[in-house]
Amino acid sequence: MGNAGLTYADAGVNIDTANRFIDNIKPLVTSTYRRGVVTELGGFAGLFALDTERFKEPLLVASTDGVGTKLKLAFLSGMHNTVGIDLVAMCVNDIIVCGAQPLFMLDYFATGRLDEGIATSVLRGITEGCKEAECALIGGETAEMPGFYPDNEYDLAGFVVGAVERSRMIDGSSVRPGDLLIGLASSGLHSNGFSLARKIIFDRIGLGVTDRIDELGGKTVSEVLLTPTRIYVKLVMYLIKKFNIKAMAHITGGGFTDNLPRVFSGKLKAFVNRGSWPVPAVFDFLQKAGDVSENEMFRTFNCGIGMVMVISPEELEEFELQANAFGEKIYKIGKIEKREQGEDAVVFH
Repeated sequence: MGNAGLTYADAGVNIDTANRFIDNIKPLVTSTYRRGVVTELGGFAGLFALDTERFKEPLLVASTDGVGTKLKLAFLSGMHNTVGIDLVAMCVNDIIVCGAQPLFMLDYFATGRLDEGIATSVLRGITEGCKEAECALIGGETAEMPGFYPDNEYDLAGFVVGAVERSRMIDGSSVRPGDLLIGLASSGLHSNGFSLARKIIFDRIGLGVTDRIDELGGKTVSEVLLTPTRIYVKLVMYLIKKFNIKAMAHITGGGFTDNLPRVFSGKLKAFVNRGSWPVPAVFDFLQKAGDVSENEMFRTFNCGIGMVMVISPEELEEFELQANAFGEKIYKIGKIEKREQGEDAVVFH
């Protein structure tokens, strides 16, 4: 008799494990459901009914993103419960700059061998982020690809769809010289600049993920770097109902330098006052330890401001009062000015 025939499991893909994982996460996923969800987890596609009573002339707004090399910190530390929050944050924070309310999200989790414990921990973070963003997780893909990823490593991507009434869309077209730049604080590095941060901390200083950093209150490297990205949805949705916010910029990869010019005319520039907001200690630590120039810091990291809003100066007083009522301290970090030929689109002073 010949050898027994090979199975998919022999090749490294365990369908039973994947099916069990999906069954186990159903309560997590369904906990994110909101009005409009008309599907159950496990189908070929997720279905969502747009609220036609709320949106008379809706524009759908979509974005996709990942967590980048921040995942390397999760692999090294074994802490997988925060990168899912990061994933949601990076997606939803991109669409709210248009004034869009996040509606639903899909995730993509790919790994060499499915570890149910790791995958569930990641999914818990995603569902926590979705609930914070008031966004339903209506499906996704869990891909097991033997030989493609090292053991206990994975890749992560997210896809979000939101909606905004056409008349309420924020596109930066009304931004004028004299308008104010209002900064909302970040929670730390968020999910950008980690290739540089890892090079400074691991290669230049020689720290490990469990080492403590005295300059940062004795927290471990993993505690500092795996602080989840802040989700701004509830605050932004609250403010756009009350004010004429002219533009918003999510300060992600490219920092201030590359992201601010994306939301206003090329005939304008952002004049940013350094020192007008408190910079978290982690950025000072990285700058000194890596001997990083100030220009490079502002182009790589958020430096303590994760979202910038552009408003008219007449609205500043009431805007600040409403933000404070929501529990948020805002920072007047600069203004919009006319841009002369040859000038940079972002000027720091």
